Amino acid sequence: MMNSSIEYIANFKTSLDPYNGITILSEDLPKDILEFEHNLKDLIQNVKDNKNLIWIYIDIKKSDFIPIATKFGFTFHSCNSDYILLVKVLKQNAIVPNLANHTLGVGAVVINSKNEILLIKEIIRNEYYKLPGGHIDDAEMISQALSREVFEETGVVVDFERIISIGHFYPHQFHKSNLYVLCKAIPKSLKIDVKDKKEISEAIWLNLDEMFKRDDIHDYTKTIVKSALSGQGLYKSETPILSHLKNEFELFFVKESKN
Repeated sequence: MMNSSIEYIANFKTSLDPYNGITILSEDLPKDILEFEHNLKDLIQNVKDNKNLIWIYIDIKKSDFIPIATKFGFTFHSCNSDYILLVKVLKQNAIVPNLANHTLGVGAVVINSKNEILLIKEIIRNEYYKLPGGHIDDAEMISQALSREVFEETGVVVDFERIISIGHFYPHQFHKSNLYVLCKAIPKSLKIDVKDKKEISEAIWLNLDEMFKRDDIHDYTKTIVKSALSGQGLYKSETPILSHLKNEFELFFVKESKN
C-alpha cells in the first residue's frame, strides 16, 4: 500500500510532517542544478497556499545546491558531518521545531568497599579533581555512556546503579543548553589505568572523609556525592514497559517501597 503521506509535487518526492510541512530528502533531488532550481521554483508556487514549511536535506556532495535554495528564501536549520537541513517558512505563524537544543553529559559517583571515591583530573581544567564522565554519544543510552566514560578515563569497569542528580546549564558548548546526568555506579574492578591520556592527567581512589575536607574538590561535586550516599534516586526499570516500541529506550523510576 502506498504511504498516504508521500506526494509527488513539481517532480519532487515529498513527505508530509505533523507541522503541515513537506520534506525532501537529498537522494530524491535531481542531479542537475538547473533542474533543481526550476523544480524548486515550481514547488514553492504549488504549495505556498496550503503548506506551512518546506524542508530540504542537501548532502555534502550536492553542496552547490545550497545557494539555489537560499536564493528562494530557505534558511539553515541544522546539519551533520555529511548533510545540511534547510527550511523555508511559508506561513508567518508556522511552528518550526528545533533540533538538538541540548547536549547531554553523564557523571559517575563510584565508591569502592574501602569507602574510597573514584576521581579524575583533566589536563586542561586541572585546578579541581572531579567525577569521571563525559559526553553521551548519539544513539547511546545513559547507562552505556556511564560505563564507557568511566572506563576510558580511569580504566575501572563499572555498572550503572541509579540516577542521583541532574544539572541544567545554559549557555554551554555550541551555545546550547546542557543536561548533566549524575549517576551512582558500582565498581567491578579497582585497578586504575587511564585510557584517554589526551584528556585525563590523573585518576585516583580517594578516601571519602578526606574528599569532603579538601579544597581542590568543588562544592558541587561534594553535594552530588552526598546525594549518592543518601541511597535515593531513579533506578532503571527492568520491567517490559513500552516493550512494543521498536526503538531503544531506558526508563528510570523511584524505587517502590516494600511496605
